[in-house]
Amino acid sequence: MSEQRSFQGYHTERFRTPNNPSKQKELLGELREEEGLRVFRGHDGESYLRSIEQYQSSELVEGFQYVLEIAELIRAQEGRALLVGGSVRDEVLGMPSKDFDIEVYGIPLDQLKDLLESKGRVEIVGQSFGVLLFTTPGGFNLDVSIPRKDSKVGKSHKDFSIDPDPTMSILEAARRRDFTFNALAKDPLTGEIFDGFGGIDDLKHRVLRATDKELFADDPLRVLRAAQFIARFGLRSEPETLELIRSTVPSMDALSQDRFGTEWSKLLLKAVRPSAGLHALHEFGVIERFYPELLALHDTQQEFEWHPEGDVWTHTLMVVDEASRVARRHELEGARHRYLMYAALCHDLGKPSTTKHEDGRWRSKAHEPAGEEPTRSLLSRLGVKKDEIEVIVNLVKEHLWPGAMYRSFLKGEPVTEGAYRRIARRLAPATIEDLTYVMEADAGGRGPFLHPDQPDQLLLPFPDQAGAWVRERARAFGIDREKPQPVLQGRDLILLGLRPGKIFSAIISLADKLRDEGMSREQILWRLEGSTDAQEALRRLTHENSS
Repeated sequence: MSEQRSFQGYHTERFRTPNNPSKQKELLGELREEEGLRVFRGHDGESYLRSIEQYQSSELVEGFQYVLEIAELIRAQEGRALLVGGSVRDEVLGMPSKDFDIEVYGIPLDQLKDLLESKGRVEIVGQSFGVLLFTTPGGFNLDVSIPRKDSKVGKSHKDFSIDPDPTMSILEAARRRDFTFNALAKDPLTGEIFDGFGGIDDLKHRVLRATDKELFADDPLRVLRAAQFIARFGLRSEPETLELIRSTVPSMDALSQDRFGTEWSKLLLKAVRPSAGLHALHEFGVIERFYPELLALHDTQQEFEWHPEGDVWTHTLMVVDEASRVARRHELEGARHRYLMYAALCHDLGKPSTTKHEDGRWRSKAHEPAGEEPTRSLLSRLGVKKDEIEVIVNLVKEHLWPGAMYRSFLKGEPVTEGAYRRIARRLAPATIEDLTYVMEADAGGRGPFLHPDQPDQLLLPFPDQAGAWVRERARAFGIDREKPQPVLQGRDLILLGLRPGKIFSAIISLADKLRDEGMSREQILWRLEGSTDAQEALRRLTHENSS
């Protein structure tokens, strides 16, 4: 597919204008120039609404219906409501948008609030910023603001002078936006798209360009935003913007690293090729300055037989891209998707501290458990929640287990149900299913390999069968998506005549261990029958375990 055709997102089904193919060809045609803006033709309100009615959720449809109602309401008051930011960029790219931000010209904030309250619930979320939160009856949120000018007045990210001004021009209001494609604005009623900084051409040629080079460094978080946009939209930084980003990196020291989380999440979860964003962060100097755990992967060598792609950094870039494919293949969403992507990023963080050249080969013995500390350290600074860090750490520590079990199976060695129960308990709150997805990404993120019989031929890794095999076995045991239930519960011990107490947990834990070793529930209960108290019951199981 040519660059031009891939750019013409309006030719995709998700934004096709029903029964009007001639109108399709006119979209994104330049209409005129006015007040320093190039004006392009986009979907008018009616055609955009028909498009999302066909392909998007009822909540999004309701949200856009209220965008149109608000725009009509503002127009009746001789103001103008424009869509700004991501929804306009996404429309130009032919992508669906999940939210709509409205900027209102010609109406003071107090009057705007009164007008909106006639349509739904309104909250002031940023009085000084001129931002209102409008909630539709169905619960869809719209950010509605008036134009403003931001001026940096100190070193902190909070040190800004905010000047809301509904009389600003579209061009001046757009100047504070980070990149040219985010400086687009659109009249939702007429479909006219206003471009003051060449954003549409930059999207067409997949170029990342700062909107205003003087204002860019006012918010150093834009460095991370640049990386996630590069990853999501397949962009390349134009030279001046690249140097501008590099010069802004030291200013990130003043930011709380908690603010980094959203941008990292978008980079890993929304991009088809997250590796492009990671490569950009390295090119910007962010990896070197803030993430020693990732920097250490560079030049950490791997054995060519298993990793012909190169060092651990190169392997990690390939693994996160493969993880993105695994997520799409298995339709992972929400927490399951997050676990996979962050585990893929961190899975080999233990290699720098364990890799040695022994007997003529590179070896990274016990790198899985060695990855726990750097994984915790890195994820805590990427804004990952504490409970999710526990899940991801467990996946990192056990990421070789599925492959090891499958190789044992191929060799004819026994792989017991107890082995599955033990790994399921070690993983919790992660699951065996989660673990197999990480393994698939790891196995697929390698190569190409030399053909053993034809040195001039290269081989890509075969689709790994271990993941499906392990999932099938775990599913048969009922523990693919949860840890095993205890073989005994407190009520079982009470029925045996034992008095409840702290020792119950030790009995239940030991009973689980015996079951893992092949003893049935009935056999365990038989051995406990006749116990006079919990201490004797524990001694009986302890004797059985040691015999």
